[in-house]
Amino acid sequence: MSKAISVASTEFWDGHAKGSRGYSRVLAALALAGVATFAQLYSTQAVLPLMAADLKITAAEAALSISLATVGLAATVLPWSFLADRIGRVRAMALGIAIATLLGLLVPLAPTVPVLLGLRTLEGMALGGIPAIAIAYLNEEVTKVHTALAAGTYVAGTTLGGLAGRLVAGPVGELWGWRAAALAVSLLATVSAVLFLVLVPKQRRFSPAPVLGLRGALRTLGGHSSNPKLLSLYLQAFLLMGGFVAVYNYLGFRLHAEPFGLPATVVSLIFLAYLSGTVSSRWAAGLTTRFGRRNVLVAGIAIMSAGLAMTLVENLAATLVGLVIFTGGFFAAHSVGSGWTGAIATTGRAQAASLYNLSYYLGSSVIGWAGGLAFQAFGWTALALSVIALSCTTAAVTLIVHRSPRHPR
Repeated sequence: MSKAISVASTEFWDGHAKGSRGYSRVLAALALAGVATFAQLYSTQAVLPLMAADLKITAAEAALSISLATVGLAATVLPWSFLADRIGRVRAMALGIAIATLLGLLVPLAPTVPVLLGLRTLEGMALGGIPAIAIAYLNEEVTKVHTALAAGTYVAGTTLGGLAGRLVAGPVGELWGWRAAALAVSLLATVSAVLFLVLVPKQRRFSPAPVLGLRGALRTLGGHSSNPKLLSLYLQAFLLMGGFVAVYNYLGFRLHAEPFGLPATVVSLIFLAYLSGTVSSRWAAGLTTRFGRRNVLVAGIAIMSAGLAMTLVENLAATLVGLVIFTGGFFAAHSVGSGWTGAIATTGRAQAASLYNLSYYLGSSVIGWAGGLAFQAFGWTALALSVIALSCTTAAVTLIVHRSPRHPR
């Protein structure tokens, strides 16, 4: 009898509402998962110049430590999403974080560049178990009316995770080298992973999905891939994230060189610009209820492009202000796009979110690395203008595909 009552209460439970203890625990736990994930994923970004000098490799080769980690993540987001459908969202996220943290602790011990890059690739593959599953978990465990805000809050938490890793790595790397920096970030991720496991609430609305087999899986993915609205969001993720990572990968090299000549510790402080993304991602999610997702997403892209244009001026203050605006605009667009994916997909939400993350991290890997070729050959102006062109393309596609139903053709 008690079991029947429990099943019935779960069936009619709408999810954690904003302001409830469960809602707060969900957001706190996922914020810690964001710290564990994104601190590790980009742990070498703040010390790329130091790594390049120590290992006697080029800027683009050093950036492979970022690109290969994101390639690994992109390659495994889909397998992780299917695993999460079977074993549960929380268990899959816990498994991914645990494996990634162990691999992260091995990175500082890498004796050669190939071993280093191999460990970073495996680390990224383990981290594929968090980003897409977190969004699916939110859509299941939080009330529908608050999922957009919860998704925006989660993205804000991921910005803090990325910021924390970079701020730890920069000063530590300046004092003791990039290996010590990588170790410090891995220890931070370990603490965050443990706290995530303590805080995350048990799932109440998850039910294991049936084993689809290869045909069923391809059918689900094919349905999402043939949806023009989802495709436009995947394109947005690929182009915007690629441009965003390219800017952060190579701006450090620009500020480290003349005419700026800033030391590595000071250069690492540019990641404080992530705080604007922490604010804008949550703020943008709230604005969608007033202005619609399409308009807020395009506005974020416009702000992002305007901020990047400011960095073309060879003035430190203008460059830093532009970076803050650029970062805020990017995370506003990203928080809307990632949450919108789950709203458009009525079935296979974990897979829809995984395809978004696949595009997101492929963009990070491909464009984030290729931007270095433009930077090395033609300088910062070529890189910045290329990213602005990608942003404008994204905005145009979004305006065309996501037309308002109030204005039919």
